[in-house]
Amino acid sequence: MMTSPRFVTPARLSLLAALLLVSSHAGAQTASKYCASGKPVKFAQVGWESGQFTTEVMRIILEKGYGCATDVTPGATNITETAIASGDLHVFAEEWDGANEITNKAIKEGKVQLVGKTLQGGTVEGWFVPQYVVSGDSARGIKALAPDLKSVADLSKYKNLFLDDENPDMGRLLGCVSGWVCDKTNTGKLFAYKLDSMYLQYRPGSQAALDASVTSAVKQGKPILFYYWGPTALLGKYDFYQLKEPAVNAKCYEQLKAGDPKACPSATPSVTLRVNLNSSFAKSAPELKSFFGKLSMSLPMLSKYVGRITDDKIQPSEAALEFVKSSPEVWAKWVPAAVAGKITASLK
Repeated sequence: MMTSPRFVTPARLSLLAALLLVSSHAGAQTASKYCASGKPVKFAQVGWESGQFTTEVMRIILEKGYGCATDVTPGATNITETAIASGDLHVFAEEWDGANEITNKAIKEGKVQLVGKTLQGGTVEGWFVPQYVVSGDSARGIKALAPDLKSVADLSKYKNLFLDDENPDMGRLLGCVSGWVCDKTNTGKLFAYKLDSMYLQYRPGSQAALDASVTSAVKQGKPILFYYWGPTALLGKYDFYQLKEPAVNAKCYEQLKAGDPKACPSATPSVTLRVNLNSSFAKSAPELKSFFGKLSMSLPMLSKYVGRITDDKIQPSEAALEFVKSSPEVWAKWVPAAVAGKITASLK
């Protein structure tokens, strides 16, 4: 016998209440009280490509998923970081943790907070060779010239593979532009790794010259030993092998940065990339803070889109839209399902 729809049983009341609760929760997840008020989310313009790309990804998700208005304010890093602390701006998309004294002070004063880890595993920095040097490349007919080259300790066996053009009795490390911090660090490492009698650091005149030398060697399939860092377009464009180094030792690394010939060995420490939020803004928009805290990309993916900006000359906003369209399996993890659905619908 069917129950008349005029009569609502306790069981039906419980079910209706549960459905209403789920519906209310889903609505809360997609709504932003802050954005509903009409106030824009104000981003600082980051001065480098990876930060510009991340900023534009954030803007797409906030605008299409949460219904926010956003804008970007240009300016030198110290000026915009000061504006984050004062509340004139709200978001700095790629903060190198510990690198900016203005932000470090603002954290202690409670004016800003760093959330998330936008780059999985943090930054990389060290000495690299093309992957084909270690494992060969059958498609290009390249044989592995240094199959046992795994770490900096192995370089003593391969000096003749990386000979310096100007000093043929020495191996060459293609290093840093003179004046960069890594210039002294590389010099210190050559001493610390007991390679100073076998290798010289060659200093290119600019980053463009460094990139051109590495690119030329790769295109010709030649061996090259070089210093580099990421996230960068170059690391995303080609397949490189980073040589293993001794574990990070903070005291030793300080000696290396000074170029001390008596420095003890240490790898360069990785830096965590985070999102810098004005504290008052973060408190007023917890659902957006949650999103910022979950945003995270792999080094190959971030380097790929940095390459699209620097090599293919597309705008960061174009690269961001390309990412959002092609990689929903990545960004959908950063937001509630209902927000992801709105973003997906907006792309059709």
